[in-house]
Amino acid sequence: MPAEAVQREARKVWIARVLVAIVIFVNLQAALQYLLNPNAYSGAFELEGIPGMAAVMGVGILYVMWQVPYVFAAVNPTAHRLSMTEAVLMQAIGLLGETWLRSRIPVEHTVLRNSILRYIVFDAGGLVLLVVAWSLVNKMVIAQKKAED
Repeated sequence: MPAEAVQREARKVWIARVLVAIVIFVNLQAALQYLLNPNAYSGAFELEGIPGMAAVMGVGILYVMWQVPYVFAAVNPTAHRLSMTEAVLMQAIGLLGETWLRSRIPVEHTVLRNSILRYIVFDAGGLVLLVVAWSLVNKMVIAQKKAED
C-alpha cells in the first residue's frame, strides 16, 4: 500500500477517535455534574429532596457505565469495530427512547418536557458524530479487505 494511502487511513482512524472522544467527554462531563451537584438538576425532572438527588445521581452513574464501549471504540476503532457499532446502537436507542418518552408526557409538564428535549438534542448530536466515525472506520476496513482479495 502506498505511503499516501497509509497516511490517509491513519488520518481517518484519528478522526474517528476524536469524534468518539468528543461524545465520551460530553457524556462524562454531564455525568460529573449529575454526580457532584444532583440537586441542581432534580427540579428539571420534577423531583426534589433525597429521591430527586438519588435519581439524578443514578443517571450520572449510568452515564459513566454506558461509556465502556465508547472507550474501546476510541482507543482502537478498527480493532474494536463491534464496540463502535454498540456505541452507535446505544446512542440511537437513547434518542428513540427519549423521543418516545417525551411524547408520553403531557404538555402541562413543560419543565420536564424541555429537560427531555435537551437529552434528545444531546443524543442526536452524539449519534451524528458516532455514525460519521463508524462510517469512516467501516469504509476503511471494507476497502482494506477488497485490496487483500
